[in-house]
Amino acid sequence: MTIPFWTLVFATVAPYLWFGLAAPQRIKQFGHLEVNVPRTQQAKAEGLAARLIAAHSNAFEALAIYAPAVIVAHLAGADPGHSTILALVWVGARTLHGIFYALDKAPLRTLVFTVGLLASAGFYVLAAIA
Repeated sequence: MTIPFWTLVFATVAPYLWFGLAAPQRIKQFGHLEVNVPRTQQAKAEGLAARLIAAHSNAFEALAIYAPAVIVAHLAGADPGHSTILALVWVGARTLHGIFYALDKAPLRTLVFTVGLLASAGFYVLAAIA
């Protein structure tokens, strides 16, 4: 399996990691973890809990952009070296995105979001020139 494909594993698991980190914060804020209708509790979350839930949601959104880009590049026969670089940049950017979300560092979060988005777009460029 190629490194870009391994990063799809990370991209698939990342939303659940952020969600898992949000759970103790929700318990801290509300005294329990609502499991019957969790989105109601999530909507009322504040501070770190809210930011981690937002990182969770954004990670799913990023997955929807990233996964097809990697697959299209692979199917088009894109350069594996360049694909690997883009994949590792994306993982770094998305990891930092969640960290900066948790730390409430919006300007840095926006910067690494943009880097990740450009890395995703880069896969389409590689596919186009393959």
